[in-house]
This record gives sequence, structure tokens and C-alpha cells, in this order.
Amino acid sequence: MAERLARLSSERAVVIFGGSNCFMCHAVKTLFSELGVSWAVHELDKDPDGKDIERALARMVGRSPPVPAVFIGGKLVGPTDQVMSLHLAGKLVPLLRQAGALWL
Repeated sequence: MAERLARLSSERAVVIFGGSNCFMCHAVKTLFSELGVSWAVHELDKDPDGKDIERALARMVGRSPPVPAVFIGGKLVGPTDQVMSLHLAGKLVPLLRQAGALWL
């Protein structure tokens, strides 16, 4: 499972693991869309291996449920609170640029 998670989390500059009805996942997707970032999303409730991926993410994030779990440049940034903290501190956009998710 770790191998699949590593592959999925690196397929785009920004990858979001979430659930189809997750409000916080929607908030993170909206933030990235407003910043002009294109992202990939893996909705765990629609993936046959979703429960296994969710358990692996919970171990990485340190909480359950772990969604949304955001990866930028293949590295775990964390859930919504971590993404929003980076954004409010002015550190999210530089991180996105470094990962190639933003050009301007």
C-alpha cells in the first residue's frame, strides 16, 4: 500500500486525498482552484482500496480521519489546518511554485 500511496501522491504537483462528501476537502479544493492550481483528487470512498489508503494516511498524518490529506511536490503537507496555516503565513504560494503547481 505504501508503494501505491507514494505513486498516487506524486502523480501531479498537488494531490488531495479526500472523500466525495467531505466539506473540508471541498474547502481545500476551492482554495487551490482560486489560486489557479490544478490538482488531482483521490476520493477514498470511491476507491476499492480506500480504507487501506485511509489507514496508511492516518498513520502519516497522525489522526483519523486523515482527510483531506494534501501532498505538494510528492510530500505530505497535511490536512486542512496545515494547508490554511501555510496560506495565512504566506508560505503556501512559494511552496506551490517550487513544486511547479504555479507559474506566476
